[in-house]
Amino acid sequence: MLLVILIGLLLYIFVVPATDFSDKEKVFILSQPISKEKVLEELNQKSILQFPQIFAAFYNIYGDWESIQPGKYVVKKGTTLFQFARMLKNSRKGVTKLIITKMRLKEDFARLISRQFLPDSTSVMNFITNNDSLQAFGVDSSTFFTSIIPDTYECYRNNSLPMILAKLREGSERFWLQNDRLQLAQKWGLTTQQVYILASIVEEETNYASDQSLIASVYLNRLQKKMPLQACPTIKYALKDFSLTRIYEKYLIVPSPYNTYQRTGLPPGPICTPQPATIDRVLHAPATDYLFFVAKSDFSGYHHFSNSYAEHQRYAVAYQRALDTYQQKQKNQKLP
Repeated sequence: MLLVILIGLLLYIFVVPATDFSDKEKVFILSQPISKEKVLEELNQKSILQFPQIFAAFYNIYGDWESIQPGKYVVKKGTTLFQFARMLKNSRKGVTKLIITKMRLKEDFARLISRQFLPDSTSVMNFITNNDSLQAFGVDSSTFFTSIIPDTYECYRNNSLPMILAKLREGSERFWLQNDRLQLAQKWGLTTQQVYILASIVEEETNYASDQSLIASVYLNRLQKKMPLQACPTIKYALKDFSLTRIYEKYLIVPSPYNTYQRTGLPPGPICTPQPATIDRVLHAPATDYLFFVAKSDFSGYHHFSNSYAEHQRYAVAYQRALDTYQQKQKNQKLP
């Protein structure tokens, strides 16, 4: 009988999900001073574990209550008791990984930080939309994302927002000092912020590496000739509608500093956080005489590139016709 109880207990600790919620995850916050009573109180209030007392008995042996670090903890649904205990035990190192991927809006960044660290999303937004707050990081509310290179960063759980931003800024400065990136930007007559902004547009145009390089060359040519960029992704950003699959004429008159159909030059800030590889494709863009591009009518995701407007128009008409046909088929399929 004792053996059966022991096996059941081991299964519960190491195999059986120990969480007590239906959501995909739950967050709980531990602040100083840390104590066993305080941890258990927080777990009970948030209904994190099914049997907190079993966890308490196990952690008396496995861990050290007073070495648990303050901070914000994310618990996935289905976490075992051992996985949860190990998370708290490892917190004594105080380090958590901040993974930066593609973001379009500052609200995305605010949610990411509030999910892993103590500052809530409102306080993050207040900080990163305040030019006075951002001055120390060499950016303003428009160029904020230019100080963030998508990567994985190690931060302490109890880091303040300025400390997190300083870590990201260090990563950005290190990135630009590598692989002659500063010199390559200067070769194009651009600042690192301008390269970043252009890369953000290229990132939103296509996922294909070969096309990204050629699209970058088109935009660089337009900038040098002081032509409007006429970049459709900037219209989506101006409208804050990233689901748009077709840019109609009515969208091109939206009054916005991000409307690159109405304004020449680059927009005031990036429209996403581009991948480092995309930034490098802008820096290493080939020398071409292309001034136009349009998606291919086979919907492959690739583009036709042209140096004359007449040629471009032929490809553009072919694509528009193919898109009309496709959308009509989609519409017909939805009819009863």
